[in-house]
Amino acid sequence: MGQEKGQVLAVNISEKRGIKKHNIDAAYIKADWGIEVDAHSGAWHRQISLLSLSSVEKMRALGAAVEYGDFAENLTVDGIDVATLPLGTRLLIGEVQMEVTQIGKECHNKACAIKKQVGTCVMPIEGIFVRALNSGWVKTGDSVEVVEVQP
Repeated sequence: MGQEKGQVLAVNISEKRGIKKHNIDAAYIKADWGIEVDAHSGAWHRQISLLSLSSVEKMRALGAAVEYGDFAENLTVDGIDVATLPLGTRLLIGEVQMEVTQIGKECHNKACAIKKQVGTCVMPIEGIFVRALNSGWVKTGDSVEVVEVQP
C-alpha cells in the first residue's frame, strides 16, 4: 500500500458547494460533522474530502494550471496515496481520527473548468471522503498517519 505516513499540504474550504476551495491553513473539525466553516460539512458520510499531491501533479502534467483546493478537496496531502486506502481505514490527521467512507464520487459538473481544460479530472476517481471520529484541529504541516487498515 505504500507509505503509512504523510503530511497535510493545505486545509481548504468553500462557503458554497460547487466552487473551488481556498486554503485557510488550519481548521477546527467537529466530530461527526467535519470542518464547521465548510459548505460540505454535515451529519453524513462525506464530511471531509482528501486528495493526494500525486493526483494534483498528474493534472499539472496534463497542462492544468491547478492549485490546492481546485478539486474541491478539504485536505491536500502528500506521502500517502489516499485513493489506495480501503473503506474503513482509520487515519490520524493532526488531532483528529478519521475513517474512510467513500472512494471517488460522481463529478458534480460534467463540464467543470478542469475537465474542459485538459479533458479529464482526478477527483471523481482519486479523491476520498472521511468522517471525523473526534473533534480537534488540523493544520498545514500536520502528519497524516494510517492507524488501522480494514481487511
